Amino acid sequence: MDVNDRVRAAVARHFEVDTAAVDTASVTFLGLEPIEILRIPGDGVVHYATVGGSRHPMGDPAAVLADPVRGPRAELLLTLRTGSGSGAGVARSLGVLAAAPAVEGVVLQDDALLDLGEPMWRDAPFTAVLLGAGEMPEVELPEPADPVRYFAVTPVTATEAAWVRVRGAQALRDAWSEAGIDVLDPGRGAASL
Repeated sequence: MDVNDRVRAAVARHFEVDTAAVDTASVTFLGLEPIEILRIPGDGVVHYATVGGSRHPMGDPAAVLADPVRGPRAELLLTLRTGSGSGAGVARSLGVLAAAPAVEGVVLQDDALLDLGEPMWRDAPFTAVLLGAGEMPEVELPEPADPVRYFAVTPVTATEAAWVRVRGAQALRDAWSEAGIDVLDPGRGAASL
């Protein structure tokens, strides 16, 4: 069983769905294998899970030779409330983010701020995302490969991204909490910072 099959099976177990029956988009970048985005409806939410970003371990872009087996591996999980108009462009944006390690040498990790440079979906105020600990358990791979971690993706506005750069990720999370902001709401405004 390859990495993608293991990841897909873990998503199916976690959400109790048949991944063959869910909507799937595929995003391909020149020179890279496709990244799939699974759209999984839930109770009042929709989950978007990437499959394919963890195909190869992330590594130091300055390294002369990349280790083909060892190194951190990551996938992304975006959860949004339904009924607020997100959708068009989400798969492409998640594909770009999941491909960032292979394209730009970025290592995905907790509290990473990734800038898209454009709205995450059509008419969205969010142009960046903040990664955090995800609800999905790690996907174990055969030794000596590292497990695959799923990171929760939280869309952020340009103002919120600037706040993270100055004060840190936890300060933004605290501001959301204090203001009662539902970060799963795709129609939410920015936190007053």
